[in-house]
Amino acid sequence: MGSPPHIAVIGGGSTGAGIARDLSMRGLDVTLVEQGNLTHGTTGRMHGLLHSGGRYAVSDRASARECIEENRVLREIATHCVEMTGGLFVKRPEDDEEYFQEKLRGCRACGIPAEVVSGAEARAMEPHLAKDVEKAISVPDGAVDPFRLVVANAASAIEHGARIETHSTVRDVLIEDGEVVGLEVEHASGAGKRVHGTEGGREEIRADYVVNATGAWAGRIGEMAGVDIEVRPSKGVMTIMNVRQVDTVINRCRPKGDADIVVPHETTAILGTTDEEVEDPEEYPEEGWEVDLMIETLSELVPMLEDARTIRSFWGVRPLYEPPEVGSTDPTDITRDYFLLDHAERDGLEGMTSIVGGKFTTYRMMGEEISDHVCAQFGIDADCHTADVPLPGSEDFTVLRDYMDEFGLRSPIGRRSVERLGSRADEVLTTSDPNPTVCTCEGVTRAEIRDAIEGSGSDLNAVRIRTRASMGNCQGGFCCHRMAGELHGEYDEDVARQAWDELLQERWKGQRHALWGEQLSQAALNYALHATTQNRDRDPADGDPVDFTAFDGGARSSEPSGTAGVATDGGGQDGD
Repeated sequence: MGSPPHIAVIGGGSTGAGIARDLSMRGLDVTLVEQGNLTHGTTGRMHGLLHSGGRYAVSDRASARECIEENRVLREIATHCVEMTGGLFVKRPEDDEEYFQEKLRGCRACGIPAEVVSGAEARAMEPHLAKDVEKAISVPDGAVDPFRLVVANAASAIEHGARIETHSTVRDVLIEDGEVVGLEVEHASGAGKRVHGTEGGREEIRADYVVNATGAWAGRIGEMAGVDIEVRPSKGVMTIMNVRQVDTVINRCRPKGDADIVVPHETTAILGTTDEEVEDPEEYPEEGWEVDLMIETLSELVPMLEDARTIRSFWGVRPLYEPPEVGSTDPTDITRDYFLLDHAERDGLEGMTSIVGGKFTTYRMMGEEISDHVCAQFGIDADCHTADVPLPGSEDFTVLRDYMDEFGLRSPIGRRSVERLGSRADEVLTTSDPNPTVCTCEGVTRAEIRDAIEGSGSDLNAVRIRTRASMGNCQGGFCCHRMAGELHGEYDEDVARQAWDELLQERWKGQRHALWGEQLSQAALNYALHATTQNRDRDPADGDPVDFTAFDGGARSSEPSGTAGVATDGGGQDGD
């Protein structure tokens, strides 16, 4: 029997990782390449909602049905990534009654469990809801950790023989005789920049088939291959609050608009979102007023948000796709469905297919459809098992154990560890070494940090994605240096310092439009801790001391120039 076909998957978000897992489980040879860390693009900048389908039950019932179907699947295969919070579509006095009834009918028509609860019942579920909320529709929304889920899919793919290459940018699509035959990829150099493979330089990855799963970046890959992929990137702004003001997903029951959802996520709450079409998925304006809009509008639903501390904001770009035959429409009206573009059939270019559109909740369904398509190209009859086989960390994960006695951890820390690690908790937390808490905000222990370093190398942002360390209230002020310290012994000082700087830069980027009140004080404290006390900025003995008065004038004047550990550009938000 001949060797299995080699498939190159471009894109390390939820869809790409899901495709890599599906194809490798079917026995194909898979290489995935991603220009940054896993979740570098849209996936790492979403609001963490596991859709019930309720948000689309009026405007896009096909998408609503897909969401509730996959909602049920992910609850089974990704238990350590999903929190079933439940959701409420709440109605205020000024909201339209007919739309409320239409939402209810739509949910039921799509098979989404939906019940009407009174305002008093809704406030019993969520005491901080506004007192004038009249009633609500209860649906099975949930919260999902996109970082944990994508890493689990990548880990499963690796277990089945896939090669996962992060920090690897596609520079060209290789075409011979009208057929795509592979990719030219540039790998970033430096320890920890790779998950698998050789360090640095360019590589030709020959492949029997290429799958373009780059979302909002799909058009760029299309240009390299000489085909037109009209993705319409839509920017959404989200804001992260300091604590969970609610434990249930709160949706405004009105036609889709800006600032209409609050998602409880881990130890925080995420406010979302806006919908603005942009030309480039990486180059678009960042407007501080959007953060104000989130807080002002959503305070109508949850009044305590008005006085809460905002710890950061971030921007994501939805990869919306509108088939050419539909014609140009407002981006808010474009379907959230996904589309498989067979370039042989559509453009006469053999050997490549793109998948565009869709939502995070339906990533596995998208992966199954394109994997079916790829297998059909080679006459392979292999069933999909991604809906049946739990992801690594979710096997036999039935109860959250108390690890205080067994591992010497305080109960809340043990619980948080098990929620993240799932069925891997025993494997990771069983250690004879001291296991202090490295990140106190998120309850991340040394054992988890070291486990993540083993899987990610010295890239501390990859460690952050795997563990949530530095993603809590202090935004890394009290733990970035501790994380860097865990690199000691295996990596030299220069590598550790570079990794430390890169982590600090990522933490800073999302805070620039949230610097007022107590959060401005927190940013000044973090700067003092890292840039001066720990000398991450410059040595004051050289005659160039830090000017702390730069923090006195507010958000716009609080960006010290020339720092090594603090970035002053606003791109690349991580969506934690």
